[in-house]
Amino acid sequence: MSRESETDDLPGSVNLPGTLPETLRAELIAFRRDLHMHPELGNQEFRTTAAIKARLELAGLAPKVLGMGTGLVCDIGTWDGVQPLLALRADIDALPIPDTKTNVPYSSTVPERAHACGHDVHTTTVLGAGIVLAELDREGLLPAPVRLIFQPAEEVLPGGAPDAIECGVLDGVGAIVAVHCDPKVDAGSIGLRSGPITSACDRLEISLDGPGGHTARPHLTTDLVTAAAKVVTEVPSLVARRADARSGLAVTWGRIESGHAPNVIPNHAELSGTVRCLDLPTWRAAPDLVHAAIDEIATVHRAKSQIDYIRGVPPVVNDPVVTELIRDAQAARGGVESIEDTEQSLGGEDFSWYLEHVPGALARLGVRRPGDTVRRDLHRGDFDVDEESIRVGVELFTAVALLYGHRDQD
Repeated sequence: MSRESETDDLPGSVNLPGTLPETLRAELIAFRRDLHMHPELGNQEFRTTAAIKARLELAGLAPKVLGMGTGLVCDIGTWDGVQPLLALRADIDALPIPDTKTNVPYSSTVPERAHACGHDVHTTTVLGAGIVLAELDREGLLPAPVRLIFQPAEEVLPGGAPDAIECGVLDGVGAIVAVHCDPKVDAGSIGLRSGPITSACDRLEISLDGPGGHTARPHLTTDLVTAAAKVVTEVPSLVARRADARSGLAVTWGRIESGHAPNVIPNHAELSGTVRCLDLPTWRAAPDLVHAAIDEIATVHRAKSQIDYIRGVPPVVNDPVVTELIRDAQAARGGVESIEDTEQSLGGEDFSWYLEHVPGALARLGVRRPGDTVRRDLHRGDFDVDEESIRVGVELFTAVALLYGHRDQD
């Protein structure tokens, strides 16, 4: 990496390498496009894992495939077992939706599969940072070891992060950093927020049962349709009233099924929905609140309830110290004008599981082409990025790693 452009105006007078060399930038764009053409679903990312592993080995590193069979962990520098590591995390899986782009040569070649959430970019930026940091380590310029985590199955509830953690990827880690593509932010910029930046999302599956009977005599049986209707209409307000209103705790239904005839009270009903909230304490309390509300209504209507509360992911709560580290790194690379304040998203991200164990932060990586006025979103078949974002992501991760290492030594 060229050192013609350096800055020494940061705490500790840390010098940061200059812009990404054109040869490596072009290689990383090609790598991202290859991933984009060959998307793989969660826990099936064998080709993706092999491609990452081969390039890291070419950089002189020794990546290890995770115990699940996909995903990798790779340390750069010599870890003494005491000094806390900085981890850079990328998610590597794709989505089960068709790629509808027809105007680019790198559209998905796999039917009903697409990198429509930017994980190919996340992977490429962490890979690129790893290549740069490995070279700095060989030159004796890496102040502290860094760990790369390429995690599978982010799109599969409750995410692949718990499995990666079980494999030991956080052993010795003192802080962890990640980015997520944001089509509302211009390429060249990032969005930052201290505190909650995503939301929690869990899933509910409920069965209600009763003896059933004739609609002429509901008093002799369990009026199950009415009981189900009461659960649908009253549980959201009950739960909301029993939690801090600022938490945004919301139960929303997506499915209700019961009965087959107009004059027969059924003996079984099913309901499905989601539970979302904005803060971590309420997310931890949500299962008990939801269970209690459903049981109360079911009891009043003499229905037997079975509740399957499926944990999704907690909210990502950015640590203020790590968030400030990212802010300093981006300011050094792109100037303070390249940093935007971002809102808390109602989407979920399994990066939150890492933050249950170590401090960390997630930044929004701008991928919108400057001047583009079309409203775009994630999880759509036409999703694409301005590939300038790859350079920005690599330089951001590199700067974060260098600043973290120097501050840890201070």
